Amino acid sequence: MKNKSIKILVTVYAAVSIFMASGWSFFKMMVRCKEQKKQIKRKWFQLSHIKVNHPRHKFEKEYEEGKAWCMQQNMQDCYMKSRDGLILHAHYLPAKNAKRFVLLSHGYKGSGFGDFAYTARFLHENHCNLLFIDQRCCGKSQGEYITFGAMEQYDVQRWTYYIARRNKKKLPIYLYGESMGAAAVLMASGRKLPGEVRGLIADCSFCSMKGQVKEMAANWFHLHWIGLLLLRLDLFCTILAGFHMRDADTTDAMKRNKKPVLFFHGGADTYVNQKNSRYNYSMCRAPKELVIIPEAKHLCSAYVEPELYRKKVLDFFAKYD
Repeated sequence: MKNKSIKILVTVYAAVSIFMASGWSFFKMMVRCKEQKKQIKRKWFQLSHIKVNHPRHKFEKEYEEGKAWCMQQNMQDCYMKSRDGLILHAHYLPAKNAKRFVLLSHGYKGSGFGDFAYTARFLHENHCNLLFIDQRCCGKSQGEYITFGAMEQYDVQRWTYYIARRNKKKLPIYLYGESMGAAAVLMASGRKLPGEVRGLIADCSFCSMKGQVKEMAANWFHLHWIGLLLLRLDLFCTILAGFHMRDADTTDAMKRNKKPVLFFHGGADTYVNQKNSRYNYSMCRAPKELVIIPEAKHLCSAYVEPELYRKKVLDFFAKYD
């Protein structure tokens, strides 16, 4: 009887271990990042879906020139503590005769100088003080886990107050995010923000971590039993990273937000499907505009239709400054 019980326990343990193993692997790839950041980033960009959706794929010259311009600027290092005790970093670039502040919130495993390579110079030359934030677990910011906006939304909120405390002239403040950074900005809009915040710009945002991971698991990795995978992933997020997947969702924020939003999305985006921005737009109760660039891949709208993109941004500033 004892031997039979031991065999049952061993079998159950083995089954549970196998069941959790794939969830752990997915968690390490998607959420855990700091200890092997450079190695994971190299592997990540080998995925075809990432490669064809990156601006380098068709706009390498413009991308690299913009990134080089960012790196050549004399920027100030800024630091702030997150609500969970992480030291977060940002680069600050003041503009002559500044008319506004723009917080730049980069995407998943990205960087401000990369994601905003093509728009940073344009913004700066149009009298925008720029704050390039390093999301947690990226750049010089501390952190071991990327939370798809669940915690980043609070980081964005705190950076916004960081700007407001130093904004002696009470200039307008805009929150500009790309991809996951856009989702974080949209989520932050449902929370208390300084009165100087006049609007949000969200380029290629997703709606939720659950929806984005589900689509990636099914369409990129062709995984089965996705519901069980998400259950395991959420378990690791809760126990190890301190957040629930449901915390990374724009829906409630879009219902509460009162700040105007300018949405952009590429119609040919296969990284974050345009249906995400259409959903966020439909949920938003504030003044809003949605611009779909049919030929653009992920974060490529500014490259494909630069004149239209820049006009929409400047018109947005002019309307709400």
